[in-house]
Parts: sequence; C-alpha cells; structure tokens
Amino acid sequence: MSAAQEDLTGRAKLRDAAIESFAARGFDESLRAIAARAGVSAGLVRHHFGSKEELRAECDATVLGRYKALKADSMNTSPSRLFASFPSSAEGGLLMVYILRSVREGGAAGREFLEGMVAQALEFTLDAVQRGIVVPSRNEEARVRFLINQAIGGMIVQLAMRPEISLEDFQRVIEQFSADSMLPTLELYTEGVFTDSSYLDAYLAHVAETATPPAALAGETVKR
Repeated sequence: MSAAQEDLTGRAKLRDAAIESFAARGFDESLRAIAARAGVSAGLVRHHFGSKEELRAECDATVLGRYKALKADSMNTSPSRLFASFPSSAEGGLLMVYILRSVREGGAAGREFLEGMVAQALEFTLDAVQRGIVVPSRNEEARVRFLINQAIGGMIVQLAMRPEISLEDFQRVIEQFSADSMLPTLELYTEGVFTDSSYLDAYLAHVAETATPPAALAGETVKR
C-alpha cells in the first residue's frame, strides 16, 4: 500500500471512530478519546482534519451520505424482502443515534444537518410521488419537514423514556425503536386516522377566506 493510500485509510478510520464516538458520547467527546477509539495517537486527528470542527463536518457529510444510501436501498426493495432482514442492523442504529445527537444539540451544525436531511427527504418524496408509491401533498416540503420533525421528536421521547437502553448499544437502540414504532407508523402512513375529510375540507375553506394563507400552504403544489 502506498503512503497516500495509507493516509486515506487512516483518515477514514479516524472519521468512522469519530462518528461512533459522537453518537455514543456526544459532540463534546475529546479528540484524545476519538483517537483512542481508532487506536492511533491524538496528533493524527489534527494531522488529517486540522480541527474538531472540520472533523465534525466530515462526519456529518458521511452520516448523511450513508443515511441516503440506506434510504435508497429501502425504497428500491420490495416490502417482503425489506422485512425479511428485519430488524435493522447496528449500522442503522448508529446513524439514528448520531442524527438524534446532532439535532438535539442544536446550534449551526445541528441546523445545517437537519436541513440536509430535509433536502434528502424531499428528493426521495418527489421521486416516490412520481413512481406512484406516495400520494402527493399540497406542499411537499412542508409535509417533509413535519414528518422529519415528528420522527426525530418521537425518537428522542421514546429513548428518553427507556433509560435502561444505552445509546452506545446501537443494535438494541434500533431494535427497540423498530419494535415500538413500526406498526403504528405503517398504519398511519397507509390508512390515516380520520374516516373522512371533514376537518381538512373545513380547514382549507377557512384558509381560502383569509388574506394570508399559512406557510404550509404557500406554493401550493396540488389541489384535491
């Protein structure tokens, strides 16, 4: 292996160790602890990334990329095949916990990370609508933002109510979350809640009478 290849491998090893460290312990984890998890000296972290902020930025980009790949795989897999390998792997749990940490922390990095998730989800949703998998929305971006906020908020509450589950146990985290949420999520997404459209119809009629419609209907994309 050439020196350049070794350098690239070392960088990837440190990045992956940092992703695990940030997910398990939070973003206050020290560079020394990250280096120890990777089995290298702390000086190598600065050699490869320069600063903790640059390391965090690369970790965020990597997590978003891996999350997008997992989402694409699930969208292109039949339901029967998808659930044949259920529950998800520890990798899914790792990504989930990292995402929760990032959003719960807030700040510029957390907001930027969330915006990246929204952009990805909107891309997948528009494709799913075009393929006939998902019904269209009057405002696709508003729906995507709502669903992401609900999903992340729900995950935070569920894990907070189960203090016996260590966030470092990525496999158990994803297994427990799937056991608690998969059926109600699929029911809501597939069958809805209300038996008719009375509330929606009344709300849309109310909005039509106002001078300024709510943001969720701005740029309306579909009429029903």
